[in-house]
Amino acid sequence: MRILLFLGTNIAVMALLGLTFSLFGIQGLLADNGVDLNLNALLVYAAVIGFSGAFISLFLSKFMAKRSMQVHIIVTAENHTERWLVDTVQNMAKTAGIGMPEVGIFTHSSPNAFATGWNKNNALVAVSTGLLDSMTKNEVEAVLAHEVSHVANGDMVTMTLIQGVVNTFVVFLSRIIGHVVDRVVFRVERGHGPAFWIVSFIAEIMLGLFATMIVMWFSRYREYKADAGGATLAGRKNMIAALERLQSFKGAPELPDEMAALAINAGKVQAIFSSHPPLEQRIKALQNSRP
Repeated sequence: MRILLFLGTNIAVMALLGLTFSLFGIQGLLADNGVDLNLNALLVYAAVIGFSGAFISLFLSKFMAKRSMQVHIIVTAENHTERWLVDTVQNMAKTAGIGMPEVGIFTHSSPNAFATGWNKNNALVAVSTGLLDSMTKNEVEAVLAHEVSHVANGDMVTMTLIQGVVNTFVVFLSRIIGHVVDRVVFRVERGHGPAFWIVSFIAEIMLGLFATMIVMWFSRYREYKADAGGATLAGRKNMIAALERLQSFKGAPELPDEMAALAINAGKVQAIFSSHPPLEQRIKALQNSRP
């Protein structure tokens, strides 16, 4: 339903853009200036390009996470800690109404964890050895609750769909800018000259920065939601304690960039381009929430 909703929204936005171009005569204005551009065809092309990469990344996310972080999947618990991890995630998944995720451990000195997967019933929740070594059982439980909440909220799918939408319009608008410059400024009458490709590339980079701001804004928003969900599953005090514990490890090594957005703690916060809010703000949000 979430996928259909976002696809429907994207189609509706594209249809609205097409209607707007028609009502305001933008297509005719472009034609009068020698810009022979089929906006409807371009919209479809941009949507295919924009969503293809996003969905491929989504479907490969669990496989790539396992491979890049060398996650040890717990198939049969070999010790008390592994049994406790599996049982805890299983109970939380049941409470959250989702399928049992795979549970894994990856070797990393940073106290961290992440969740990924293409849908809420086929996910992976993994914790680092650094997390298990440096946190109490209640704090680890809160971190697991945070990750299970990400899965239950469908955050991986939602992030993919938002990325697909913004990708679509980055491709669409960059091609329009490149085409207009190619036809109007450089007077290329047929095909595309070098200016089209150069200008489109530059425009795509610039528009991509704005698109990243949008995606990262939602990513920060989903962290607050996952913290709230973690507080519901594991207790607000435990969730706050876990975040405070993470706050005390500011000098710990960070996860690779491709995994940072999936983790409970992304490390360095770079304002509007950060996937996570500062831990101080997350703690304050939980403290100000209703018990």
